[in-house]
Amino acid sequence: MSALEPLLIRRIQTTGPLTLADYMADCLLHPQHGYYATRDPFGAAGDFTTAPEISQMFGELLGLCLAQTWLDQGSPTPFTLAEIGPGRGTLMADVLRGTVLVPGLHAAARVTLIEASPTLRAVQARTLGGHPVTWLDHAADLPEAPLFLLANEFFDALPIRQFTRDPAGWRETLVTASRDHLHFALGPATPLALLDHRLDDTAPGDIVEVCPAAAPIMATFADRIQRHGGAAIVIDYGNWRSLGDTLQALRAHAFADPLAEPGDADLTAHVDFQALAQAAAPCPHSAMTDQRTLLTRLGIAHRSAILARKLRGASLESHLAATHRLTDPSEMGTLFKALALYAPGTPVPPGFTAA
Repeated sequence: MSALEPLLIRRIQTTGPLTLADYMADCLLHPQHGYYATRDPFGAAGDFTTAPEISQMFGELLGLCLAQTWLDQGSPTPFTLAEIGPGRGTLMADVLRGTVLVPGLHAAARVTLIEASPTLRAVQARTLGGHPVTWLDHAADLPEAPLFLLANEFFDALPIRQFTRDPAGWRETLVTASRDHLHFALGPATPLALLDHRLDDTAPGDIVEVCPAAAPIMATFADRIQRHGGAAIVIDYGNWRSLGDTLQALRAHAFADPLAEPGDADLTAHVDFQALAQAAAPCPHSAMTDQRTLLTRLGIAHRSAILARKLRGASLESHLAATHRLTDPSEMGTLFKALALYAPGTPVPPGFTAA
């Protein structure tokens, strides 16, 4: 039993079942026993590996995408170059290395990481090697300035609520306890105005997930971009509209029971990109595209070939495997999707098409 589990059981016994969102929030963010508060979960020694940890090409190409967008918008100076949920700082380090030759960009950029975990902030500081960085706790703290932002595998970690359609309404997934054991249950069926728009494309038994925390964060990005200029690129696994049970737990690079050892495994759910786009309105957004298409349009084949020229043996094999993992449909290529926000009246960021 994890250190957090008896605390959750006691809470349920005292105040009643938890929504899935409350359960996820405690598992991930509890100040003493939460997953992100107690460890560096990334890489081979952690529980999962993100695209920036797989290959430098991912960050380099996204950095050049933002750089071209900055140029297309007249090179505003100064501007906020931000990442939310920056992990180890690997993505931002690759962005900075990949854009070092863009005239004026680094002098104008105010590198900003939105990260609440002290453990990860320390890792990010080491990764960025003394580059000036401002850390923020929340997206709402972003300065009033042009914003060029990356959000890679951020929204999937936000707590969700989950509902099963019933002839009498919607039944919410709850976490309850029997003695010393956590288990799922469904609440009573009730009408839910929040999901009235899903009555036309669902049937009894279908599951729909909503992420209450996502909309205000996207609205914050959109507000800065709408008023000051800039762009935001969101990459995550998910689809245009939520349907089905997508909650999953990862521990040591393997799937686990979401209720087993709470606080010791990563909990995620697929991202509803339609909901993100709606939250950003009226800020323009691109069409959703898959990661394979985006990276291909940004020139990953050419960049991969250049890097391969200097490699031999195991290093070359590792590089080619990384390219395959980022782009192949059987790996991350089509599971991961991308969406861009951009300033009104400016070109769609490279690699994306208009909605």
